Amino acid sequence: MKPILFFAIISVFLFSCGSPNASDKTAVLSSADSSLDKPFHEFSETFIDDLWKLYPGWASSQGYHKYDSILVVPDEAFHQKEIAFADKKLEALKKFDLWKLSSSNKTDYYILENMLNGIIFNVNEFRDYEWNPATYNVSGAFADILQNKNATNEEKMHALYLRMENIHSYYATARTMIKNPTIEHTDLAIGQIKGGEEVFSGMLMDSLKRSTMEAKEKKNIEARINESVKGIDAFVGWLKELRKTLKPETARSFRIGKDLYEKKFQYDIVSRYTAEEIYKKALQRKNEIQAEMIEITKKIFHKYFPNVRLSGYSNYQVKMLIDEISKKHVKAEDFQTEIEKQIPVLTKFVSDKNLLYMDPAKPLVVRKEPAYMAGVAGASMSSPGPYDKEGNSYYNVGSLAGYSPAEAESYLREYNYYILQILSIHEAIPGHYAQLIYSNQSPSMVKSLFGNGAMVEGWAVYSERLMLEAGFGNDSTASAGEATPEMWLMYYKWHLRSVCNTILDYSVHVLGMKKEDAIKFLVDDAFQQQQEAENKWKRVSLTQVQLDSYFTGYTEIFELREEMKKKLGDKFNLKDFNEKFLSYGSSPVKYIHELMLEPKQ
Repeated sequence: MKPILFFAIISVFLFSCGSPNASDKTAVLSSADSSLDKPFHEFSETFIDDLWKLYPGWASSQGYHKYDSILVVPDEAFHQKEIAFADKKLEALKKFDLWKLSSSNKTDYYILENMLNGIIFNVNEFRDYEWNPATYNVSGAFADILQNKNATNEEKMHALYLRMENIHSYYATARTMIKNPTIEHTDLAIGQIKGGEEVFSGMLMDSLKRSTMEAKEKKNIEARINESVKGIDAFVGWLKELRKTLKPETARSFRIGKDLYEKKFQYDIVSRYTAEEIYKKALQRKNEIQAEMIEITKKIFHKYFPNVRLSGYSNYQVKMLIDEISKKHVKAEDFQTEIEKQIPVLTKFVSDKNLLYMDPAKPLVVRKEPAYMAGVAGASMSSPGPYDKEGNSYYNVGSLAGYSPAEAESYLREYNYYILQILSIHEAIPGHYAQLIYSNQSPSMVKSLFGNGAMVEGWAVYSERLMLEAGFGNDSTASAGEATPEMWLMYYKWHLRSVCNTILDYSVHVLGMKKEDAIKFLVDDAFQQQQEAENKWKRVSLTQVQLDSYFTGYTEIFELREEMKKKLGDKFNLKDFNEKFLSYGSSPVKYIHELMLEPKQ
């Protein structure tokens, strides 16, 4: 999962609505009037700058630091300002003749239109800022500003000093905006916002000590840091008191229901399919994967259980085999170190197999997951925005420090020797890290900035299959260039996770699946360890639709690749396809599909 470290309201961006119907798309894409492209680019530049004025925290996360000193107080007046911004920009967009824009600018048009309609949807309907206290976490933007390599330590201190001025007003407003929060999001907020204090008392204070400012100025900034920590701590205390009043039988449910789910899916995922259609595709794919896993189990079961006599094979034997193979895993204290060792191995394989060009100059840093990000995903990638292309990409690794020995063992078996490698393919190379580096090189700032989550996650899932198809995971017992049956079995187990993410998310939020049924489904049907199933339940109770990103994006990318193979025949080149696909930035796959298949002029 790639975390978004800006206002949670932005999480509803990247949607699909208001574009010409499907029968018109070929005509739209094949026509263009270059005379409109320059004014459209000028509009896009103005749009982005106006957006950053509205959302300075988001700007900082993308490496744009002009408004670092501003902390917006998210009161009702601010949300009405969002609506006014969206209405004004939608009117401006309508002045462009969509039929005469270039293909690339048409996709930018759709993305901007989707974003603006998404702002309206969030303020008028979704309104998660009323029931999700975790949206009120200021720490992420402060951390982003501290990591700005293009400013001196003193410049950052001055900006943050001004930004901290509004923290007390920010949290005073948050108390008035939160109405009937869910228990789950309140618990998340308490943990994350409390953890975020480390950004102030740790990162910010350390930077202050290293600065060359005069003692008096340092003292003023230190005092404001201390006041900020007190303000955050007071809000956490208020949340804890609020939490005591929340009862399971009366508190708002974290389930959003079918109507909001379908709309959010449309807006967030931007797919050719509806949420219900993807859910049905996932059910079918689950059955196909389980059949493949049974076939692999038939081949190697007796290698691990030589004395067991069977009359047939089913999911039960698949689970037996997975549980046995999963005993091969790293020690808890070596978890992050092992991931660090995998990065050069993956990089070399991608190069040797000529799958994708990888820029060796782009830094990738494996680090312990920061406290202000903890509580949702066990591993993630934080990449620099297009304004900070030379910045570090961070592979965030969750800590096992809070786990009991039994919980840690369950977690390590889930991320066993084989799956830990697939995890690094997904998060790093050639998954998120590689894709987001390419995205930053897109000539379109719109595509680079407003990345589509389904494309981003879909590419990471596609990259897992890409690597195994190329032979990653082979050893001396396997045929030359082929992954071992064990690696393929674990790949399918991992891939089943993406499929079952969709089934789980839809089943919980739309169909009302209970926790005990969800855990049973993940353990029995997806072959997950108990601890992983528990973690996934926590995640599905804290997010909506995001778990659909993996399977939906993968499905559309794989379908596109197969269409391109059919279209090009012997002329199809896998490396060319991968690089061409990534060249469009983090656009919704439905738009990349149109661009790659449009006839050449």
